[in-house]
Amino acid sequence: MIGLLRGKLVERDGPTALIDVGGVGYEVEVSGGAAVMLEANPEGIVVYTHLVVREDAHTLYGFANLAERGLFRTLIRVTGVGPRLALSLLSSVAPDVFADAIVSGNTAALERVPGIGRKTAQRLVVELKDKVRELSATTSVGHTLNTREAVLALIALGYRENQAIGAVAAVADGGGVEWSTEDLIGEALKRLATE
Repeated sequence: MIGLLRGKLVERDGPTALIDVGGVGYEVEVSGGAAVMLEANPEGIVVYTHLVVREDAHTLYGFANLAERGLFRTLIRVTGVGPRLALSLLSSVAPDVFADAIVSGNTAALERVPGIGRKTAQRLVVELKDKVRELSATTSVGHTLNTREAVLALIALGYRENQAIGAVAAVADGGGVEWSTEDLIGEALKRLATE
């Protein structure tokens, strides 16, 4: 599977980006966050990807970070939510707003996303209520975007919520260093490997 693209933006038409990686052009359906990142630095981009293989097409979806890709992968496991709808949801609703809507059962907030009706919103709430703790619990590590993204990335890699929170908290609380998301993930993975 193609998990990451590193290259430069050739062109973007709505949610579709053409990314040159060593002379090969990849068409990628990107999230809103990834689109902003591509436009900000078109010459040196890194996009995390998820490949969906169907009988009639192979579609590559691109994300700004591992946490966003992890949420996408969680969403497409929900009955009735396909990749395009999951991408639309990621591009329309911030992760913390999404988590709040799921926890509170606020289906009206989810129905504002194009393509999500009442039944799909209700299904999202029912199927993700337990899993959304993985999103909302990240605030116990700290209120920085980097720590929340690092925890979500570890959860997406298969670690339990309490393991991810503990490892990221141990790294983030040590030494007063301001960590990037990637460094937090790397250091947390080292800690988890020794446990």
